[in-house]
Formats: sequence, structure tokens, C-alpha cells
Amino acid sequence: MTGQLGMPPLFLGRTVRCAMTAFNVVRFGVKSGREQEFLDAHRNVQADWPGLKKVNMIKSGERSYCIIGEWADMTDLAAARPKMIAALDTFRDTLEDLGGGLGVTDPVSGPVVLELK
Repeated sequence: MTGQLGMPPLFLGRTVRCAMTAFNVVRFGVKSGREQEFLDAHRNVQADWPGLKKVNMIKSGERSYCIIGEWADMTDLAAARPKMIAALDTFRDTLEDLGGGLGVTDPVSGPVVLELK
């Protein structure tokens, strides 16, 4: 991707890369008394999937968690979805239905469009 004069385009002083990093975020509600089992299940996942750079789990509330994955690009993230679902199946019974037709997860993903820091 190039701008005028064959130079990379700038956005707020940062060079925009052609291959954009991607992130996925999945929100979970864990059943009462099953939090340790839920966390242990994540520790046991062999997430050595191509393109996966980093994964973090945050506690976002009482029995509420989000997992945040950083990927090389959307292609790698999409290719790993069957493996992510297989991992989810190993601890699905620890999760509460989130309501509103979501089921037990609230996943979102997308490419980075603005790097702030």
C-alpha cells in the first residue's frame, strides 16, 4: 500500500502497514463455583496456532471474563476458529448463558484500524 510519490501512507504520524494485526475478544460468564475449573481449562489449551501472537484473560466483573487474542492478521484468526471452538467445547459446561440470544459467549474480532500507542 503506497500513497503519493510511492511512500507509505501516514495516519496521525504512523505508517499504515499492509498486513494488519487482528484481535479477537470473547466475553464469558462463568457459573458460580466453577471459576477455577474455567481458568484451569484455559491454562491447558495448547494454543500454538499459526499467527497467534499473544493471549490474555481479564476478569471484567463478578464471574465475568474476557479473553483477548492478538493475531498476525485476519486470515490466521479465521483459520484458527475451528480450533478455538474445539477448545471452547472442553469447558463449555462451566459457562452461563449470557442472555439476549448470545448463548455462552459474546465473540468479536477485527483488524487493527488505528494504533494509538
